[in-house]
Amino acid sequence: MRAAAFAEPGPPDVLRLHDRPEPQAGPGQVRVRVRVAGVQPFDAALRRGWVPPYATVTLPQTPGNEFAGVVDQGTDRIPAGTEVLGFSVFGSYAELIVVPEDQVTAKPPSVPWEVAGGFTAGWQTARLALSAIGAGPGDTVLVNAAAGGTGTAGVQLAVLLGATVIGTASAANQDYVRSLGAIPVVYGEGLADRVRALAPQGVTAAIDGAGGEALETSLALVADRKRIITLVAHDRVEELGLASIQGRRSAEALAELVGLYAAGRTRWHVRRVYPLAEAADAHREIETGHGRGKIVIAVDN
Repeated sequence: MRAAAFAEPGPPDVLRLHDRPEPQAGPGQVRVRVRVAGVQPFDAALRRGWVPPYATVTLPQTPGNEFAGVVDQGTDRIPAGTEVLGFSVFGSYAELIVVPEDQVTAKPPSVPWEVAGGFTAGWQTARLALSAIGAGPGDTVLVNAAAGGTGTAGVQLAVLLGATVIGTASAANQDYVRSLGAIPVVYGEGLADRVRALAPQGVTAAIDGAGGEALETSLALVADRKRIITLVAHDRVEELGLASIQGRRSAEALAELVGLYAAGRTRWHVRRVYPLAEAADAHREIETGHGRGKIVIAVDN
């Protein structure tokens, strides 16, 4: 099978097409013929040499931890032919991926492949982050990097939970953030003062998806640090006494989240689709840290 993999850590150019052995599903596993895979900063960090503490890298390593496709080796619960979306640690930038059956859920027919392939990470991360900070009715939640993938999901889920949301984004993305249900604000120098003017009653919780000044602004505005979570400055969580994500992604949660999308209660913006052979270009774009919505890779092109 074809896969985009790196034989050594490095810049995006180390991500190249490789011929890899076809994986085979074992008991309790499904094999999925991947249609679309999502691209995340997590994948780019892996390619640069970072290894999550719960995983092992074996070179050449195929990145990618979210996907959508068609099961071709199934189980009694998820038979061959089922259209699914799901998650993994690595391996989705490939024509075939094998995962436990409890890491996929059925793709609703109305959900486009490009949406399904890049859906799970942003929505599940946002759900877990909002749970960690206890967001709900009466809260004013600051979402930094609100136009990005996790930010897009976080804004909408926080609104559904009954919170008022203020979302930071570039000047070009203010209307987009407003369309998600948040009060938009331009990031940059003076951000804390601009947020105070928008929320004279105060900010009660925050999701930081940008780090740097955005995190410092959250620290300045939110009194209870256990109601601040950062998705980027992981090395500062313990030092600052911030909240951390508890629990894991699940197929049950994914089914509920994609069901909201299928029912028209949320929206999801795919900003660019790259073919598998251009996975390096997808990484170059994700590493700019700018742009709205999701980047995905069309594996079956």
